[in-house]
Amino acid sequence: SSTEAEYMALSEATQEAVWLKVFLCELGEMASDEAVKIYEDNQGSIALAKNPQFHKRTKHIDIRYHFVREKVEDGQVVLQYVSTTDMLADMMTKAITAVQFSVLRSKLGI
Repeated sequence: SSTEAEYMALSEATQEAVWLKVFLCELGEMASDEAVKIYEDNQGSIALAKNPQFHKRTKHIDIRYHFVREKVEDGQVVLQYVSTTDMLADMMTKAITAVQFSVLRSKLGI
C-alpha cells in the first residue's frame, strides 16, 4: 500500500536526518538534544511510526524500516504532518497546476 511505501521512505529519510544531525552537532551548528523535525504528507505512515501497536498490519514490513519508530520513541525525531498541497517537495516530483507551482515556488523564495 502507499502507506507502507511512505513508511519505508520515511525510515530512509530518518536515517539520513539523524546522520545529518550528528554531523551538524559535530560542527557546533545544532544542539545534540534538539529533535529533528521531518515533514510527512501521509498520515498513515505517521500513525505507523508513532504507534508500535500496529503489529498485525506491519509484521510483514522488514525490521530495518522500523528505525523511524525507534527514533520517534526516543524523541530524536518529531514527525510533522503537512498536507500534500503544502509539501514543497511535490513541486519537483508530482504533476501540479501552474498556480500551485507558483505558490510552492514562492515559498521556496525563487
